[in-house]
Amino acid sequence: MSLNSLFQFVAQTGFSAVDLTAYYIPGYPEVPGDQLLYEIKRKAFRTGISFSGTGVRNDFTVADQELLAGEIDHVKQWIIAASKLGAPNIRVFDGKAQSAGKSVDDTQKQVANAFRECARFGSRYGVTVAFQNHNDFLVSADEIIDIIRRVDSEWFGLMLDTGSVAGPDPYSEIEKLIPYALTWQVKEKVQTGIGTSPVDMKRLMELIHKHQYHGFLPIETLGEGDPREKVRVLYQKVADNL
Repeated sequence: MSLNSLFQFVAQTGFSAVDLTAYYIPGYPEVPGDQLLYEIKRKAFRTGISFSGTGVRNDFTVADQELLAGEIDHVKQWIIAASKLGAPNIRVFDGKAQSAGKSVDDTQKQVANAFRECARFGSRYGVTVAFQNHNDFLVSADEIIDIIRRVDSEWFGLMLDTGSVAGPDPYSEIEKLIPYALTWQVKEKVQTGIGTSPVDMKRLMELIHKHQYHGFLPIETLGEGDPREKVRVLYQKVADNL
């Protein structure tokens, strides 16, 4: 699916915005030239679609400091691209694992420092940095909250990934995280501690309303099946419970 086809599909489905993940933009990981970025922006505008954000692949747990500097620079370059697209936030990850030879606390400090540096850079371009809990290095709600508090920036917060919140009661953990949510990835399933189960959309939306979240609610579908139909079904489940 081309980006132009994507914009037409989401507009026809009923969305007002799309989270334009950077690695679906031609040429990734390189940042495209302004001409392509502005053409993408123009095509989205012409179909009535705005960008809720964008996102990159990164790993801030790497041990080598030169590699870490490269990972941070990668995020910074896409922050600039996000500002040109008109995307208000950029999604980043923590990293895949604790760095070899580093303690958990040292790795947490490294990740927090990297997040903070990116958030400061983002503030210069009007782009908020949103950490997606992706069941990688930081897993529990308490760990996620701790890292956000360590970063301590108005330009940093959480992309709340409902499918990567640890059980056994994922909804209580999601509720802990909602006050820190800048944006979301609402998924079809949640973790229960003994596997996964379909998301209780009514319960999830009740929590979102309870905490008076106002903003975009991006959705993501996974697994087998026609992606267009899966997106339509999940979109309707969210819409029916708003």
